[in-house]
Amino acid sequence: QVQLVESGGGLVQPGGSLRLSCVASGSIFSINVMGWYRQAPGKEREPVATITSGGRTDYGDSVKGRFTISRDNAKNTVYLQMNSLKPEDTAVYYCLARQRSGYAYWGQGTQVTVSS
Repeated sequence: QVQLVESGGGLVQPGGSLRLSCVASGSIFSINVMGWYRQAPGKEREPVATITSGGRTDYGDSVKGRFTISRDNAKNTVYLQMNSLKPEDTAVYYCLARQRSGYAYWGQGTQVTVSS
């Protein structure tokens, strides 16, 4: 079992920044990929960014150049630095931890609202 606890969401004005954090606990040795997905009202959950244990990153097209994912293996934590936020970034952001077997764990989600 893997437990994920997210933090860092909130309300920010367009053009602003936020940093999300996700701390993993439990069977963390089995985790290969960590990352973030998001789900806006009425839309499907979509990938935002992922990072492997080796540091390889991948980003959704809509956030490339604005968001940066990083990982501190010693702290079992993954971060998502979000800059130049837009109203269309408003969503619930979910932390993901995927085991080498392919099984995925999800956090409870944190709300990000971009509005003036």
